Amino acid sequence: MEKNYIEEMGKRAKEATKKLLLLDAKTKNNILLAIADELIVRKEEIKKANKVDLEKGKEVGLSFALLDRLELNDKRIEAMAQSLKEMAAFTDPIGEIITGWRHKNGISIEKKRVPLGVIGMIYESRPNVTIDSAGLALKSSNAIILRGSANAINSNIYLNKLFNEVGIKYGLPENSVQLIESTDRDLARQMITLNKYIDVIIPRGGKGLKQFIIENATIPVIETGAGVCHVYVDESAKIEIALKIIENAKTQRPSTCNSIETVLIHRNIAEKILLSLTDTLLAKKVELRYSEEALKIVADKKEVKLATEEDFGAEYLDLILSLKLVENVDEAIEYINSHSTQHSDSIITESIDNAEKFLNEVDSAAVYLNASTRFSDGGEFGFGGEIGISTQKLHARGPMGIRELTTTKYVVRGNGQVRE
Repeated sequence: MEKNYIEEMGKRAKEATKKLLLLDAKTKNNILLAIADELIVRKEEIKKANKVDLEKGKEVGLSFALLDRLELNDKRIEAMAQSLKEMAAFTDPIGEIITGWRHKNGISIEKKRVPLGVIGMIYESRPNVTIDSAGLALKSSNAIILRGSANAINSNIYLNKLFNEVGIKYGLPENSVQLIESTDRDLARQMITLNKYIDVIIPRGGKGLKQFIIENATIPVIETGAGVCHVYVDESAKIEIALKIIENAKTQRPSTCNSIETVLIHRNIAEKILLSLTDTLLAKKVELRYSEEALKIVADKKEVKLATEEDFGAEYLDLILSLKLVENVDEAIEYINSHSTQHSDSIITESIDNAEKFLNEVDSAAVYLNASTRFSDGGEFGFGGEIGISTQKLHARGPMGIRELTTTKYVVRGNGQVRE
């Protein structure tokens, strides 16, 4: 493919940003609502395009986690539509005056919320990201260039076409949402160096993708998604609460980045909880990998394996869980801060002191008390969806919704003032 293919895409996106700035909130909301309705109308066609990707995925031996992320069923299509409706209901952030004051010489200074500009989105498997990202970009008046994976190419092409067909009919400027339809990997390399036109790159996928982008991009990158998440069961934890949360956080949808990979248990409560927890997780077909100390407590459970050092800090994205015992909350915090990806971590406890210590000292984007990490999600946080979960500290952290796709500028008004 010609080298100027991506550059032309960038030029068109930059032009579209000028028109997007002129769209009022009502028009943007009408576009989102119309696309939401059309997703439901074309549900069977979407599944048909998705089926092609699923069959090819099975042929090439995609893992359970990737196939799960790839699938679009009725429930997920309905969730995509609902996500757009929630975005439409969200207050438009563009033009919001965050703060303002008057200088002693009479000029007024206002801090105003504005779009980022052109977003480059590179993501793997999940075709629902095509709709979520396009919707969030539109609501925040950004243009977006999408680059999905080869595994989801048919689904992505169909969804992008649907978004644009309906969107343009209701006032979406052309080229506001563009999809790279070629699976040529070199195009991703070209995209992440197009700093003349693209303002930010957001990768959403595995460790390899993110490493490639961080090492090669000449555009600012917002890292998202890698999720080595933990639950720590403190000495004072209620057993029934701990069992319920761990089961949910591991098994509800194990292929997601907010599912847990490791459980830490206070030594003093291990005898009380481990047998029940092991039975609960084995019943859910979870492969268990315990530290030597924990394994001795469930010695009669032959299905449980001895964990290796590599198991602690691994992102399985599957029905696999590692578990170890710790001395106290301090050891749990130290372990999490050295093994996690700073995504989402939870403490189960009835101790106010230990709860506050954990919540204050665990250095992750989202920390939980007596709740499942599965809530780390833009939709669950009330953002109407997310473009990703940022695990870095600059600009945005945690689930990134509409506001996280904006920046600010200062508007200064005077009547002839000059600096003395």
